[in-house]
Amino acid sequence: MKRWLRRRLPDPRSILDSQYLSVFGTLLQDPNLWHLNRRSASGAFAVGLFVMFLPPLGQMFVAAAAAIVFRVNLPISVSLVWLSNPLTIPPMFYFAYVIGALILGDEIRTFQMDFWLDWHNWLKVIKPVLLGSLICATVSGALGWLFVEGLWRWNLMRQIKRRRARYAASTNLPSSRRQT
Repeated sequence: MKRWLRRRLPDPRSILDSQYLSVFGTLLQDPNLWHLNRRSASGAFAVGLFVMFLPPLGQMFVAAAAAIVFRVNLPISVSLVWLSNPLTIPPMFYFAYVIGALILGDEIRTFQMDFWLDWHNWLKVIKPVLLGSLICATVSGALGWLFVEGLWRWNLMRQIKRRRARYAASTNLPSSRRQT
């Protein structure tokens, strides 16, 4: 699991040299932001997936700040924010609107492009969208954390079983030529 993630994550030096993250200064020197263990990876998934459902202005900055505050893996949390991109944002926020409208008891509008592009209508739907976004962010962050924790533990148990089987198979053989 660790090797797979390390191959896909960018080099910490390239992130530290980023002009956008330079506002964090020496806070980026914390080694916990670059560790790759179960706690940091699952926490980074929770942070990244939570921030993904927030309004799309400054998501990377918010994810980086949250990763610094919670001391979780910075590259994972910032890169997960990119799951919300121009192609996925409309269905994500419409889903958040539907969830918010159901909870508030509002009438659910169908996805008609002319209605949603007219900024005069945004005040009518801002409450359901924000409430739905908060609910979706919380649920996706919690599910992401649980998924990574479970996957990490499953992988660890699989490695332990392999190691035990290898050890059990090797105890029947002599450990050196002198014992034969």
